[in-house]
Amino acid sequence: MTGAPRARAAGPLLLGVRHHGPGSARAVRAALAACAPRAVLIEGPPEADAIVRLAAEKDMRPPVALLAHAADDPGRAGFWPLAGFSPEWAAIQWALAHEVPVRFIDLPAANSLAMSAKQTPAAAPAPAALPDPAALPGPATPLEPVDPGEQAAPGAGSAERLRVDPLSVLAGTAGYDDPERWWEDVIEHRGTGGAEAFTAVAEAMEALRAEYGHGGHEDDAVREAHMRLRLREARREFGDEVAVVCGAWHVPALGERTTATADRKLLKGLPKVKVKAEISWVPWTHRRLARHSGYGAGITSPGWYDHLFHAPDRPVERWLTKVAGLLRAEDFAVSSAHVIEAVRLAETLAAMRGRPLAGLAETLDAVRAVLCEGSDVPMALVWDRLVVGDVLGEVPESAPAAPLQRDLTRTQRSLRLKPEALERELELDLRKETDAGRSRLLHRLRLLGVDWGSPAVSRGSTGTFRETWRLRWEPELSVRVAEAGVWGTTVLSAATAKAETEARSAKGLAEVTELAERCLLGALSGALPVVMRSLADRAALDADVGHLAQALPALVRSVRYGDVRGTDTAALGEVAVGLAERILVGLPPACVGLDADGAAEMRGHMEAVHRAIGLLSESGPETGTQPEAGTGTEPETWPAAEARPQPRAAGSGAAGGLRC
Repeated sequence: MTGAPRARAAGPLLLGVRHHGPGSARAVRAALAACAPRAVLIEGPPEADAIVRLAAEKDMRPPVALLAHAADDPGRAGFWPLAGFSPEWAAIQWALAHEVPVRFIDLPAANSLAMSAKQTPAAAPAPAALPDPAALPGPATPLEPVDPGEQAAPGAGSAERLRVDPLSVLAGTAGYDDPERWWEDVIEHRGTGGAEAFTAVAEAMEALRAEYGHGGHEDDAVREAHMRLRLREARREFGDEVAVVCGAWHVPALGERTTATADRKLLKGLPKVKVKAEISWVPWTHRRLARHSGYGAGITSPGWYDHLFHAPDRPVERWLTKVAGLLRAEDFAVSSAHVIEAVRLAETLAAMRGRPLAGLAETLDAVRAVLCEGSDVPMALVWDRLVVGDVLGEVPESAPAAPLQRDLTRTQRSLRLKPEALERELELDLRKETDAGRSRLLHRLRLLGVDWGSPAVSRGSTGTFRETWRLRWEPELSVRVAEAGVWGTTVLSAATAKAETEARSAKGLAEVTELAERCLLGALSGALPVVMRSLADRAALDADVGHLAQALPALVRSVRYGDVRGTDTAALGEVAVGLAERILVGLPPACVGLDADGAAEMRGHMEAVHRAIGLLSESGPETGTQPEAGTGTEPETWPAAEARPQPRAAGSGAAGGLRC
């Protein structure tokens, strides 16, 4: 391996890479095949050593991520994403295929999670709120542009400092105004590369660090100290036949002559989470690898990079064929002649621009001019679906997961409701058992704060037996599921426990009625007794007509939904009728002395009550609170005919009086 970048004349093989760079991944694969190390060390949390072998499972399909979170605070979490074209993933796959030990050498997640929390400003969201992905600990971003606003020197009152972007510096030095285009020309379009490429990158990083120091990456000193300690351990066990795959920015530091004592001194006193960090594999998406998502090591075009890495030959021709297939599927008129002409145009543009091969810019220009006929509408589709991509990775069932996550996975499988990265609409007919089960699951997850789906307006029937959902699975939902695990080990038990807790702590009547509605939608029969007691207590004590008016519509909807789902809503019907009576009785005095704003607000309440009472009157025969047939008597829970709330009374009387 002559010319390979080593720490010294004889030492470990240091492979400095660009995270999520297909050119780096190809070069790493070739370098490992050439030198055949006895161990492979990778920049990442050491806790992952225990689960790295799962990467060889046939059901493991990238993009995936290592998810670490504090056991006592799942909201304090970090991701380490890996795509199929990531150099780290290529190194892992090579090592596992050749039965070579794989070890991660970055700071433990227990430290990085604590350090991340320590540097969070006081005004940051509460732990329950998911951190901005750009702030999540993960692989360092030495060759990635970083938003200047996202990195500040730690410590109160310290001035904000900008991180040096080595990629931009090197591109500018070479006369390029676009760092991505420079990277494509010198790395992606140069075949598999070789040891000389790693040597050149290492020398460039050494020059940059001599000029800029840590370059704004102030935590790198302790991270690199830990990497050196782990590297020493590996060398004691395997000798110098060790390969290290890390961000190119760290290569000069790993080659420094330092003592173990000095490195341990740097690590002394590092913050650490109180309870050990738990780590697992979770699915990731190309969309969350994109820079616009806020991910610090994000790339502009993950879908394009994935294509470059996996295309066996003629990447431009294959890419434009893929674009044509997408446009045809969306009913755009695209023929084989369009593809041939687009290939010619892309190659001509590359030659005119002095590029070794047509890159993303040339192919997109050709697509816009030939396949899209100058229109930006289909171009937006190409960018979203292919350049960025909507691929969602998969992890094997054997991967460690919290009990709640396992129950969710089993339920998704039994309901044939597969998580997907691409947003889609789901129409449900609640008269069908499978669709009803899907509805219950989605409502329970929403109550737990796992917003996999959001209700949407139905394009077809608007009956109560139909629901429309808009679904998209985001990787961060895995953190939400871990957070919800404190409520129970199954989706049902967790949603029930959380509903009971919210019912006891609710401050207003409207909160409880909304919670009752959500319990019925999620079929949480176990929580309803607690919710109903809280509802009855607050309804009895609250004399504010505005509060009662706010609570009634959700309560009436609950009665209606209960009919569709076969739930006994008699108790809810009684409370709803009682609320309606109290609203009608208390309305005249509540309308006295209102100013214009108060009158407008009360009118809105009354219009909502008018609609709700109409629904309540229609629901009466189905709620089990109607007169008993043939007895000539009525149950005490249903008022006499003249006392029943009627839509006409609410509309023409109380609400109508607000129009003066």
